[in-house]
Amino acid sequence: MKITELEGVGAEVTGVDLRQLTTSQGAALESAFAEQGLLIIRDQTLSERDHLAFAARWGSINTNRFFKAHPDFAEIALVGKEPDQVVNIGGDWHTDHSYDEIPALGSILVAKELPDVGGETWFVSMYRAFEGLSDGLKKLLVGLSAVHSAKHVFGGSAPYMQEMQKVARLGRPELADALSDPVHPVVVRHPLSGRPALYVNPAFTLRFDGWTEAESKPLLDYLYEAAVAQQKVYRLVWHPGTIAFWDNRATWHFAQNDYHGQRRMMHRVTVEGVPLEPFTGRPHKTPVNHRGPGD
Repeated sequence: MKITELEGVGAEVTGVDLRQLTTSQGAALESAFAEQGLLIIRDQTLSERDHLAFAARWGSINTNRFFKAHPDFAEIALVGKEPDQVVNIGGDWHTDHSYDEIPALGSILVAKELPDVGGETWFVSMYRAFEGLSDGLKKLLVGLSAVHSAKHVFGGSAPYMQEMQKVARLGRPELADALSDPVHPVVVRHPLSGRPALYVNPAFTLRFDGWTEAESKPLLDYLYEAAVAQQKVYRLVWHPGTIAFWDNRATWHFAQNDYHGQRRMMHRVTVEGVPLEPFTGRPHKTPVNHRGPGD
């Protein structure tokens, strides 16, 4: 097995069969995932059961509330776009599940059907997003929390949800409307690496806790722009057999919508996370315990 660090964010993994991981391979993947926040694993042949088995190595599996599910495997969300559809899923910078009280660890996306061209997924690191800020801004952010919500995206009155419901790609908006809007630290201590990571995103962050949305917008917009501008974006070109496993606490991603008239179908399995802790700026040598591959 070979693990190669990518420019910008993540690591590419080759020479491994995820269906037959050894203990040492599992440990190496766990270490790379904690430090890089993204694993691109090439040349895999996973059935739906294999996909779920690999995900279960990392923790409990989340059954998505809103996405259309695989007809035989409820824990596999179908992330697709048909040739006659215009809007894609995930077509802006975001991180999954920040609207939950306990956000998901990450998502494992398997390419099932790809367009001839286009359909890349872009990634940036939230470790590097925080590292690139000035010391003064870091000090301010470490003391802040932010309010996140799903209602304006997946709720019953959300235009995006209404559009997706027409073609049965998303559903159950009442579950989004019933959710309480959680408050998370703006800078989290990553549960696996112990490193500080910026934890706001353009899709689901509403405002800083104790601030109005109008007061929050200028600083949030600056953080969103800086997060992308100050580092190299990794642009994943999908091939048959490619798997992307990203950490929702350490990355953003953006599904490109540049393949109109062609079909793209991906299978996504999401792994449950742990409560997020704020980064206080003090040294922290022992990351939170986490069950990883092979344990």
